[in-house]
Amino acid sequence: VQEANWELYQKQKQAEAVLYEKEKEAAAQKALADATFYGRQRVADVELYAKQKEAEGLMALAQAQGVYLKTLLDALGGNYAALRDYLMINGGMFQEIAKVNAEAVRGLQPRISIWTNGGSEATDGNGTSNAMKEVAGVYRMLPPLFKTVHEQTGMLPPPWMGTLSTESKHPTTD
Repeated sequence: VQEANWELYQKQKQAEAVLYEKEKEAAAQKALADATFYGRQRVADVELYAKQKEAEGLMALAQAQGVYLKTLLDALGGNYAALRDYLMINGGMFQEIAKVNAEAVRGLQPRISIWTNGGSEATDGNGTSNAMKEVAGVYRMLPPLFKTVHEQTGMLPPPWMGTLSTESKHPTTD
């Protein structure tokens, strides 16, 4: 009986030791989870504080810009167009537009052509303008126009409008 009691006592003590170990592990895991939660909460608090300060800074900047614009508008006598023009000049808008336009035409080789149809007014017996002479003048201008467009852009006119001859690259109308 004493031996059975002794074995029971030892098993009970072993179970208590295992229970104590499990409790200590659970407490350690809880402490670790609490520490992780506290760390994450502190990071979130810091981020919230930074965002609040950033928002306050943006509000202060917007208020300062509002005062600046009101002062400028008052100085210009309430003329919104003058304020807009001043801000565009002061902000470098026109210089930027000039740069963009300069980049757009860089490398282009413009060709200036002047076409005339003789400059004389043809009239019939009644003193009215001869419409056929005007139409003929337009048709005379098409070949040099097609050639110029082809030289500057590489585009050809649609076949129904006219074609460029391959040997001389002079346009012809059909």
